[in-house]
Parts: sequence; C-alpha cells; structure tokens
Amino acid sequence: MLITVSGLPGSGTTTVSNLLAKHYGMEMISAGEVFRTLAKERGVSLAEFGELAEKDDSIDIQIDKRQQEIAATRDHIILEGRLAGHMAPRALKVWLKAPVEVRVQRIVGRESTSFEQAMKETLEREASEALRYREIHGIDICDLSVYDIVIDSNTWNQFQIAHILSSCIDVLINKGGE
Repeated sequence: MLITVSGLPGSGTTTVSNLLAKHYGMEMISAGEVFRTLAKERGVSLAEFGELAEKDDSIDIQIDKRQQEIAATRDHIILEGRLAGHMAPRALKVWLKAPVEVRVQRIVGRESTSFEQAMKETLEREASEALRYREIHGIDICDLSVYDIVIDSNTWNQFQIAHILSSCIDVLINKGGE
C-alpha cells in the first residue's frame, strides 16, 4: 500500500498522515518537513526560503526527486506533501482542503505569530509554490483531478478524516487479497 496525502498549508495533511501511519504501522515521509528543515538550516523563514526556491529550482527538484524515488521503490509508506500525489502515480492519492482562514488559524495555533502575519506569509508562500510548481513541473496545484479522494478538513476533524480514509484503505486492502 502506498498512500499520498496532499493539501495546502494548514489543511491537516501532517496530522492525518501521522494518524494513518500509526494505525497501519506505516512510515510517513513528509516533504514539508524537509522544506522546513532546509529553511531552518539556512536560518531563513519559510517565506524567505520560498523566495530562494523561486530562484533555485534545485531545492524543489531535490525534494520532488526524493519522493519519486521513494514512491517507485518502496511500499507500505505514506508520502505527505503538496505534490506527493503527482510524484506517486500508483498510490491512493488524497487531497485535504479547507478555507484559507481556517488553515491560517491552525498555523497560528502551532507557530508563534499573529493571524495577520500568518495570513500574509501563507498567501505569499502559496503563490510562490504555485508559480514554482507550474514552471518546474507544469502542475496546476488547483487542479485536483489527479486525486482519488478530496476531503474538506473544515467539515471533519482529524480523527474523522482518518476514519473515512481507513474505510477506503481497508476496502483496497481487502480487494487486493481477493
């Protein structure tokens, strides 16, 4: 089983991926965590690192190539990241969505920043990423047609989403055992 969980910042992808990984005993690999770690290592904010990535395609290419390699060579993992569904064609692909105000409120809850600052940084980051994805890969991040399942994380909490996805995953597991 190979699962991808994607969504914009604050949509709940990391939380849901961790719940599914724990439930199924799967390893979770996060592109966002790699991106945040690289930004921290360079001593810059996510917005600043996004600007740097706009000028240096090798940052995105490195992260994406790693996810493609993992998706092609390993099973029983969850790939979490904005483009994970595009990097793993044979996976069950999930997209989590929520209104920007809800996502920003979640970001404020996990980082020490104001709502206004988080909104500004989130919108800048999303615009920067959308531009890079289009230029580097020809991917329109707003086109959700590659995903098997799209769930609004404003409608259900993380446990309900994990339950919904577990139901889908269990059907696929049982189908594979026929």
